[in-house]
Amino acid sequence: MKVDWVVIGAGFTGATLAERLASQMNQKVLLIEKRDHIGGNSYDCYDKEGILIHKYGSHTFHTNSAMVWNYLSQFTEWRTYFHQVLAVVDGKKVPVPFNLNSIYLLFPQKYAEKLEELLIQHFGYGVKVPILKLRESASGDLSLLAEYIYQKVFYRYTLKHWELKPDELDPSVTARVPVYISRDNRYFQDTYQGIPMPSYTALFSRMLNHPNIKVLLNTDYREVIDQLQYKRIIYTGPIDAFFDYKYGPLPYRSLHFDFVTKYQEYFQEAGTINYPNEYEFTRILEQKHLTGQISPHTVLAELKRPKVDGIA
Repeated sequence: MKVDWVVIGAGFTGATLAERLASQMNQKVLLIEKRDHIGGNSYDCYDKEGILIHKYGSHTFHTNSAMVWNYLSQFTEWRTYFHQVLAVVDGKKVPVPFNLNSIYLLFPQKYAEKLEELLIQHFGYGVKVPILKLRESASGDLSLLAEYIYQKVFYRYTLKHWELKPDELDPSVTARVPVYISRDNRYFQDTYQGIPMPSYTALFSRMLNHPNIKVLLNTDYREVIDQLQYKRIIYTGPIDAFFDYKYGPLPYRSLHFDFVTKYQEYFQEAGTINYPNEYEFTRILEQKHLTGQISPHTVLAELKRPKVDGIA
């Protein structure tokens, strides 16, 4: 086969590159995917009960870029959706990222008012503070609050998720879920947020529906690359796989999802509920909250690390 470009990996990056090369440069593209589907980790499909599930965990789309949003809007309509996450802390479900509303749910009114005043005095309103920074810079009552949040929200959750303590991770990881000095319960604050309709898979199918694009599934590119004639090659797959797992699989690739069907309309009050301290799993995802699908059934995904490390 002779093409201009070989693109490896059919997730967002690979699909976007293939579509742009094909439509804007009139180049012939071969898109090679090791899995049996397009869409990468954003792939979704219908289970036996007809419930649309995100196979690799719930995916919400969010961006501050009008250019990105408008580009993808060529291939999909959107369901407006603002993701919310709750965490079970001391038997109560509180917003995550941990915010002012979380404080008022967990502490007596007067003490919560004092903590709110101190946080705003020290950091300002609408500010996101990484938990490690809060622990390092706080004193007095704020120090007690920082330690409470660290122990109740981050510590055991991180151990279950990464098998590492929060301070053993790169600071950029824990900073992804900061303490948010706000009453905004949304998990993301990006300008554009939504879920592709009717599905992510439909979005990717439309992107790749071009005469200059050929898609090869169920194929390891190493097995066929010598048989191809091409000018350029782009790899978008997992970086650990590219180097033949020379340093072992990256830990984020060893998470496991257990899907459970419940014969009731909804199981929980939000798309994601974290269990930082209880149970073996870290969180439960209920994807009907994201998709808005109407059905008497629902599907849950429990997220945990497998007992035997492997490559997901």
